[in-house]
Amino acid sequence: MAIQERLRPLVETVDRLGDVRRVAGVDIGYEDDGTVTRAAVAVLDFPGLTLVEQSIVRLPTHFPYVPGLLSFREAPAALLALSRLSAPPDLVLYDGQGLAHPRRLGIACHIGLLTGLPSIGVAKSRLIGRHGEVPSERGAWTPLLDGNEILGAVLRSRAGVSPLYVSIGHRVSLETAVHWVMACTARVRLPETTRQAHRLASTSAGALEPI
Repeated sequence: MAIQERLRPLVETVDRLGDVRRVAGVDIGYEDDGTVTRAAVAVLDFPGLTLVEQSIVRLPTHFPYVPGLLSFREAPAALLALSRLSAPPDLVLYDGQGLAHPRRLGIACHIGLLTGLPSIGVAKSRLIGRHGEVPSERGAWTPLLDGNEILGAVLRSRAGVSPLYVSIGHRVSLETAVHWVMACTARVRLPETTRQAHRLASTSAGALEPI
């Protein structure tokens, strides 16, 4: 928690990203009753959203499951998977929280700071905050609030389905984060980046990496 509090002021909440031609999704899965962490990175071209590169890493899990501290459990494998790409992506969408976190340092912020890559948190459920009703049309969103602070956007990525919880990770404003989540979302609720990364994280990835 002290590390999160120390890193929190370093998160950049304004746009500092260039042309986005390679957009990545990061997802984490577990094997063997949680003793193995499997990280998957799917890199898609933009605007075609075609898979152009992938990276999968399996590491022993060395940090327990503690709500609010999941980035310490998941980051080692995710960082290694990102490091094995042929080139860094221009933008990374994480299956998890960014600023919408009790100490404003979810996995999208944490790994965004460690890598320096523009990043966005795209979570399927709410961790913290409150919000009003989200309009039913595709692309509509309402603020996710903690008191008077805006933590993120509750986004209707597809009409008639549950919304997503979008928040700043690093070097991206909230409005830009919403724009990119919608730009990466095709026919289903989840961005194509997340869908492809989840597919990779849910399948066998070969031998366990030594550490």
